[in-house]
Amino acid sequence: MPETLFHKIWNAHAVRELPSGQTQLFVGLHLIHEVTSPQAFDMLRQHGWRVAFPERTFATVDHVVPTDSRRRPFIDLVAEEMTTVLERNCRDFGINLWSSDSSDQGIVHVIGPALGLTQPGMTIACGDSHTATHGAVGAIAFGIGTSQVRDVLASQCLALDPLKVRRIDVTGRLARGVYAKDVILTIIRRLGVHGGVGYAYEYGGETIERMSVDERMTVCNMSIEGGARVGYVNPDDTTFAFLRGRRFAPSGESFDRAVRWWREIASDAGASYDDRVRIDAAGIGPTVTWGINPGQSVGIAEPIPGDADREALAFMGFRPGDPVRGTRIDVAFIGSCTNGRLSDHVAPHVKALVVPGSHTIAREAEARGLADVFKDAGFEWRSAGCSMCLGMNTDRLQDRQVCASSSNRNFKGRQGSPTGRTLLMSPVMVAAAAVTGEVTDVRDLLSGGHA
Repeated sequence: MPETLFHKIWNAHAVRELPSGQTQLFVGLHLIHEVTSPQAFDMLRQHGWRVAFPERTFATVDHVVPTDSRRRPFIDLVAEEMTTVLERNCRDFGINLWSSDSSDQGIVHVIGPALGLTQPGMTIACGDSHTATHGAVGAIAFGIGTSQVRDVLASQCLALDPLKVRRIDVTGRLARGVYAKDVILTIIRRLGVHGGVGYAYEYGGETIERMSVDERMTVCNMSIEGGARVGYVNPDDTTFAFLRGRRFAPSGESFDRAVRWWREIASDAGASYDDRVRIDAAGIGPTVTWGINPGQSVGIAEPIPGDADREALAFMGFRPGDPVRGTRIDVAFIGSCTNGRLSDHVAPHVKALVVPGSHTIAREAEARGLADVFKDAGFEWRSAGCSMCLGMNTDRLQDRQVCASSSNRNFKGRQGSPTGRTLLMSPVMVAAAAVTGEVTDVRDLLSGGHA
């Protein structure tokens, strides 16, 4: 019987069916960071357990690490304590750690693919909501909680409920000025923030197939924002070209053998899906959120709908029928695991940050002169970390500031201020807003030769 990639990987890693009806699933790669792992290690110590497969767990600091200065000890005492605890735990249990001074340190979902740790056919787990990012290369990757981090450390297994699979085909060509972020915001708007509950999302169609792996990561990253547990793209020649030569990827003849197997695990023609959705790329424009979840968005040329959620409108200061275009911003943020991967100047009243997803990405951008472009335009060029995506370090909104952000969540308080307001959009739309000082249709700048 033809099978989906999801079912092939699930069945290959299934250890047994548990009495609860869940599947005990072997985890090929476990990624940890400083926020969700301390209690898990404490539980191991309480039980006298060891880490079952320390060579399958890799650690980095990203969530609380400061992006302005890496001098130790950190000024932020919480960040220093959490980093120190992770360093001790990795040392005690024999786990490979990329700490703040490592040349490979970065956001966990950025460095995994960049180092070739993330590979097609894998099961991957991490104590972070956006672990689905790794599905961009044809893995099935789960965000897990702290008790599950303990389980993987102790047994290299997870107890998981089976999932249904929804195929989402995006067909046609994206217009100029429209990017992967606009695609996934449109999908979430159409299907809803709870539409994916109980599902794995398989993304396909010629629009997705033409995307780079980085663009596919943007789409898969935000699957969780649509309620899905997993998001993935079938591996193809684009995937294999991306992985070739990566440090932890196979090499030589081993790589060629791996590619033959990676091709086989892609979903079969004629595979059965629990649901199918088709979206026309021609109908997608630059998209911006107006509310307090990623499903509350509009195309840049559209007004906020008349039946818009009242709580969201009140918090954001909008009214039904208002345009988001023209909204004055205070902060512009390009970064996060969603999009951490022009030349006019930033508007005088805007604080603009670019936070690379890893040290490696920062070095590559600097070598290509991109860092200088951003700095010359008035952006602050920071060190790698999660930064203003979740405001767990010193990069935070103040009071009622409005932020144009390329990150993945616009929940109340997400960027560090309980009253701060977040407008999600693509990185190029953030750059356009930074330059003009307000939410702008980037196509106007492109057509005018400004960007």
